[in-house]
Formats: sequence, C-alpha cells, structure tokens
Amino acid sequence: MNVRPTSPRSARSARITTGAIAALAALGLLSLTACSSETAGKNSEGKLKVVASFYPLEFLAKEIGGAHVSVSALTKPGVEPHDLELTPKQTASLDEAGAVVYLKGLQPGVDKAIKQSSAKHVVDAASLTELEEHGDEVDGHQHEAGDKHADEHEGHEHKHEGGDPHIWLDPVKYAEVAKGVAKTLAEADPDHKADFEKNADALAHKLDGLHKKFETGLKNRASDTFISTHAAFGYLAERYGLTEEAVNGLDPESEPSAARMKELHEVAEKHHVSTIFFETLADPKTAKTLASDLKLKTDVLDPLEGITDKSKGDDYFEVMESNLAALRKALGTK
Repeated sequence: MNVRPTSPRSARSARITTGAIAALAALGLLSLTACSSETAGKNSEGKLKVVASFYPLEFLAKEIGGAHVSVSALTKPGVEPHDLELTPKQTASLDEAGAVVYLKGLQPGVDKAIKQSSAKHVVDAASLTELEEHGDEVDGHQHEAGDKHADEHEGHEHKHEGGDPHIWLDPVKYAEVAKGVAKTLAEADPDHKADFEKNADALAHKLDGLHKKFETGLKNRASDTFISTHAAFGYLAERYGLTEEAVNGLDPESEPSAARMKELHEVAEKHHVSTIFFETLADPKTAKTLASDLKLKTDVLDPLEGITDKSKGDDYFEVMESNLAALRKALGTK
C-alpha cells in the first residue's frame, strides 16, 4: 500500500486551519461568558428576576418594578406562609435571581435558604422599618397592642425573634418598606433606577391615601376593641388607637389555653365586642366556637398573607379596604 507523503504546504495549511478553529472557539467561549455575565439575574426578555418570599412583598416588587421585572413568589396562593417548606427548585431560584425580597423572622425555612444562597442583592423588609413587640403571652394571658398592662410584666415569650413581623398591615410602615425595596431593585438594575424610584413614590402616595381612609373611617366608634384569630393586626391597632385581642398569638396555628378563652369572654363583655374575626388561611373553628358561646357575629379580617379566590379583593388595596369596612361595622362607627 502506497502512502502519499504530506507536502509542507498541506501541513502548514492544516496547522493554520486548526489554529483558526481554536481561536474562533476561544472567542466564542469568551462571547458566551460575557453574554452570561451581562444577563445574570435576568430572564430571556432582559427583565430583572425578582424572588419574593410571600404575597405582600411580591405585591411591592411588582408595583415598584413595573415592566422591568419578572417576579415570582416562594409562597403560593392558599399556603400559610408560616408553614412554608421550600422545594429544591425554589431554593435554586434564589441563586438565579437578580434580587430577593423577604421578611426575616416570618418564615424560618426561607431565612435559612437565603442565608445559604449566593444571591447578591437581598433585602430584608424587617430591616426597613422599626419592629415592635405585639401578641406577647405572659402567664397564659396575651397582651395586644393598646393593652396598658402589657409592660408591667416580665418574662415575655415571643414567637418571632426581633418583633412582630406583620408590618404590611400598617400602610405607613408598608410605605417605608416600599422605599427600601426600590433601592435594592435599583442596585440590581441601575439602568432603571429612576423608574423604580418613581413607582415607589407613586405607591407611597397611594398608601398614604389608604392610611387617611383608615384614620377617617375609624373615628366616632362605639368600641376600641376587636377580637381576631391570631395577633396579626398589632401595628394596625396601634396606628389607629385600637386594641386587638387575639385568640392565638403571632402563630395562627397555636392553641389558646383555657385561661385565655375565659379571658376573651370577659373582654368581649367588658368592651361590648360584637364580632369575632377569623381569616381565610387559618382554621376558623376556635373563633367560630367562641362567637357561638358568646352569641356574637363572625366576619373576615384578612391578614393579607396571600390572595386566593376566597379573598375579599384582588390585591392589597382592595383587601385592606374590605378590612376597613369590616372593622367599621364591628366597632360601631357612625
């Protein structure tokens, strides 16, 4: 078998071709790396990928981010946020996000996942406003916002370290959180900083309007006290001079003691309570039993931890206005 020798020219051409291919491959790799770097944290449409821990923060991110963001929530509609367990896919989404918005102390599983993630732009809503203590249990008794005797006791046990996390139910505090969320989105996507700030200002103005509706709507009331399923409305009660007495503490799934149930009977009679409030995501059995024992009415006071088909409104503002109407009726406003 005859083997034809390779000419010097052919060998040189082969070397040139191989070198060119290698160079092109290297350039292609660099281009892919650069492209990957430029689109990190954004979807195929170039929108900033934002992960929010649950509905109130999802709502903020969408309102502030507008057309520049793609927002996903870790807590799906109908799921009680306190009980959330993340799937591997949800945990992975934190590393892929351009920004993460959560509320430390509300969902332990989320707190842990965020701590272990590589997410760069993360904002804790609890750090954007001042937290306070509500819903304390002392010797079997709960002392809610407005209770003058709460500070006389020591040894409080708190379900949430750092304070009551239900800040979104106070429109004033919610507006403070909105400003901080806008800042984080701007850090993650500087090109749209002006839009984020503009949207946050518009949202804050709308929240101020809601605050004024509550202020005006809750004047001239027959009673200052309301009874709810769990102590979610401490900030709202404090803002508008009300007293919340809760069947459960800050944890909606906790069981009230016999002493607490007896105390609620006394509270209802002393303060002329007309209505026992329950919520859509937690079991209303205890609240309805209490209402039946006292021959009182029941109604929904929604802590807005999620929007479902049972919610009295399609978004934060609609449900809050529904809450205002329910409070006005229960407190006997004129």
